[in-house]
Amino acid sequence: MHTLKYLNGYPAPVKEQVQTLISNHTLAGFLLKKYPIAHEIRSNKALYNYVMGLKNQFIRKSEPLSKVIYDDKLDVLHQALGLHSFVARVQGGKLKTKNEIRIGSVFKKVPIEFLKMITVHELAHIKEKQHNKAFYQLCQHMESDYHQLEFDMRLYLTHLDITGKLY
Repeated sequence: MHTLKYLNGYPAPVKEQVQTLISNHTLAGFLLKKYPIAHEIRSNKALYNYVMGLKNQFIRKSEPLSKVIYDDKLDVLHQALGLHSFVARVQGGKLKTKNEIRIGSVFKKVPIEFLKMITVHELAHIKEKQHNKAFYQLCQHMESDYHQLEFDMRLYLTHLDITGKLY
């Protein structure tokens, strides 16, 4: 029996179904059938362009982004999948602010749907700092299937944790 640390908040029947997929060695097949192809956005420049495209499509009037990168230091197992940081500095007599998004390197080789889900999540933090109702409404505005993708990404991370393999 595996611990399902990425599914802690889910009800017992859901966890039991996932445990069955794991026991039957069918979790990878389930995920591959639903998400068969990994994206090609591998460089930080390509990631920046992808994120800016989503930002300009959905939250154009929000604060600008100064940096978007894949970050090897974001550890899926211990901390976060993505990180939005807001830095304020005084330069001369003016207050300068910078928004940065860092996406865990594990997202370099996942299906585009998972990359979009984490990107939407981090972009939503530009407007809503807390994980509240408005935050999740904004996530759903940018990606209508947000909650299903988040759940499936948690399944993927569970699979990765158990096997150490992407698929």
